[in-house]
Amino acid sequence: MYRVFESLDELVTILEEARGLPMTSSCVVPRGDVLDLLDEIRDALPGELDDAQDVLDRRDEIIGTAEHQAEQLASKARLEAQQIAADADAETDRRLADATARAERMVAEGRAEYESVVARSKAEADRMIQAGREAFEAAVEEGRIEQARLVSQTEVVQAAHVESARILDATAEEAARQRKECDEYVDGKLREFEDLLAHVLRTVGKGRTHLRATMNGAGAGVVPFDYRG
Repeated sequence: MYRVFESLDELVTILEEARGLPMTSSCVVPRGDVLDLLDEIRDALPGELDDAQDVLDRRDEIIGTAEHQAEQLASKARLEAQQIAADADAETDRRLADATARAERMVAEGRAEYESVVARSKAEADRMIQAGREAFEAAVEEGRIEQARLVSQTEVVQAAHVESARILDATAEEAARQRKECDEYVDGKLREFEDLLAHVLRTVGKGRTHLRATMNGAGAGVVPFDYRG
């Protein structure tokens, strides 16, 4: 580029020193020198100017191509964002279905455990009540026998009745105690299940919150999707 400016300065000097024609604003310049300087200027100009001119000539075509490519990229990005959102929805539904199925299974297991414990406790209580009744009846029978043998000894008969009543009361108290322990055990199991179910629901809620944040980010621009809860 320095040679270009130098040649232009020489050309200006030739024009300034050229002999003028009388009565006109024209002048006489050495054609060969001027042409040589012009050739030097043309040769010294960088090739990038031609490339720039080509770009200017093809400006509309280049802009149109760029706009078309930009629209294609935007359309592709929209499709990818929609696919990511659809995949995220499907994953959310699957996780929610899994959590629901697990919760239902745990509820069913808890109910079955509760019913089993209640059934065993009831059977044990019935058995103890039956044993108490049999013991009472045996005591009564023994009292009758003793009464028959000792008709005149009223105190012995009364003692037998008192002992029989005591045995029956003790049996009833033991059955009530075991039933209370059974109820407390079942209540503890249900409380543990309630805590576990609450934890599962909190985990699902956190997953959905993270998913919504990820979906909002995908709407603003295409980003890699990583759903790991």
